[in-house]
Amino acid sequence: MPPQLTHVALRAKDLERSIAFYERYAALHVCHDRNDDGTRVVWLAERPEDPNFVFVLIPMAHADAGHAGVHHFGFAMASREEVDAMAAMARADGMLREGPKDAGPVVGYYCIVEDPDGNWVEFSHGQSINPRDVRSEVAQ
Repeated sequence: MPPQLTHVALRAKDLERSIAFYERYAALHVCHDRNDDGTRVVWLAERPEDPNFVFVLIPMAHADAGHAGVHHFGFAMASREEVDAMAAMARADGMLREGPKDAGPVVGYYCIVEDPDGNWVEFSHGQSINPRDVRSEVAQ
């Protein structure tokens, strides 16, 4: 199975203002809202249940203040082995930024590859973008 684009993570200078913008201008809905080690992470989708694609809003750290925009593109892989193969290829090409590693529920098994312009691309397995799946993973 080829990688499937599931999300784009955006840096937000003001999370509440960004949520309001995408709700008003793009008719997106908050479908997931969590605290991830002290950082609020919000997902927005065209429909609140069973989304096919989400925008992930991540607050910007002060160090990131001059770099607003896309944080990473996320692609789902069919297996951990496919993530490992992607990481191995990126390592050989000098493009592997992080991983592969297992970040547990919600994030799953992933690696980060850096494109030629420095943009991050995440390849993951076991990372559902369906809020129902995320709620059940976190509860376990």
